[in-house]
Amino acid sequence: MEFLTLFFNTLFDLSNEMAPYILFGLIFAGILHEMVPDTIVKNHLGNNSFFSVIKAALFGIPLPVCSCGVIPLAAGLKKSGASNGSVLSFLISTPITGVDSILATYGMFGWAFTIYRVITSVIISIIAGVIANFYTKKEIAKQETLESESCCSSGSCCSSSSCSSEGKKFSFKGVFRYAFVTLLGDISSPLLIGLLLGALITVAIPENLSEILLTYSWLSYIIVILIAVPMYVCATASLPIAAGLMLAGVSPGAAFVFLSAGPATNTVTIGVVKEMLGKTTLAIYLGTIVVGSVVFGIGLDYILEGVDIKEMIHLDEEAGIIEIGSSIVLWAFVLYFTFKPIITRKIAS
Repeated sequence: MEFLTLFFNTLFDLSNEMAPYILFGLIFAGILHEMVPDTIVKNHLGNNSFFSVIKAALFGIPLPVCSCGVIPLAAGLKKSGASNGSVLSFLISTPITGVDSILATYGMFGWAFTIYRVITSVIISIIAGVIANFYTKKEIAKQETLESESCCSSGSCCSSSSCSSEGKKFSFKGVFRYAFVTLLGDISSPLLIGLLLGALITVAIPENLSEILLTYSWLSYIIVILIAVPMYVCATASLPIAAGLMLAGVSPGAAFVFLSAGPATNTVTIGVVKEMLGKTTLAIYLGTIVVGSVVFGIGLDYILEGVDIKEMIHLDEEAGIIEIGSSIVLWAFVLYFTFKPIITRKIAS
């Protein structure tokens, strides 16, 4: 009983943390969909080229979007014709290198650490994008052929924005329809599963994490990876956790692994990537982040050996009306889109 109470309290807190950013990401994706023609996305990010991956990574750097808010944006890019590699590059670079995260990193660790974090995240995202394009060229070609035949062969689809958005006027109705019907309808099931797993994992993480990492220092990288990959933590909120680990004696490299892998991945993003881009791209996504974070974490231990962090950021804000309201709205949509097909089938039968 106590575990269930803790689980639902954690699920409530996790929803309050994520919901405002997911809703913001959905609306932002809807605005981009109305303002930016699909042909522009296809021309710049749709090719299986090295430069399209770089463009996607650079495009994501200044956006103040966290690892959950980036999901609807990435889904929007994919629907507009972006390649798997470009979407993956955008998914990795954006949540780590947003303007808010860069400034917060500078405030806590200084410019050297900040530049290292930005550069390494861009490198990891580009490598992941290039590998994804290399291994999924044939799959993407087949998918685009099927989509063009099934979509543009019928007037019902081509008259909508799914094949082309050129020449259409900006519409707030179109923004919200695309955000809360098209995109959220596509990712509702992975979101639900990700939230439940995220809460379960958060409850299972031991409170004496720093003591475990100090005891098993030679396994600290692996332990941090196992915790950071499924756990939800935004780029800014991950900073005080990393600083606390370093103050407790954990190596800067292990703390950096948490800073790199934590914001870039979580159970929600993993589920959406699998649903949207496939198992192969998901394996590339996770493998590149894990290997890249550990490699650059080891490198940081050589560069910043003996670094002493004297300042910490405390994020003890309680959920307000906006957070709770956003959580209620998100759960209403997610449950509606998740169970709508089941209810429809039962009524039909």
